[in-house]
Amino acid sequence: MHGCLINASIQLLPVVQDRHPYEWVDEAIAIIQQSGIKHEVGPFATVLEGTYAEVMAVIHQVNEHLVSRGCPEWITSLQIQIRSKGDMTGDEKTDKFRP
Repeated sequence: MHGCLINASIQLLPVVQDRHPYEWVDEAIAIIQQSGIKHEVGPFATVLEGTYAEVMAVIHQVNEHLVSRGCPEWITSLQIQIRSKGDMTGDEKTDKFRP
């Protein structure tokens, strides 16, 4: 995959009864924050921005973390937008809505 910027959203839905699902989501967000990748936490999903390799590495880290911590089950929903010849940024899609 090329080295241009992409953006992706990740939504985590823990299917658990061991504790409140938000606790697992908070751990996933902490992994994203520690990665250093550009991100924006939203009420339903977190948007990531970086190269394809960087974004996919963070998604992998989130899932590996959940396995290592013993999360019983979860659904990871992803949306990825890629432009074949250039960067795809979240700002380009949302700047027009900012004051």
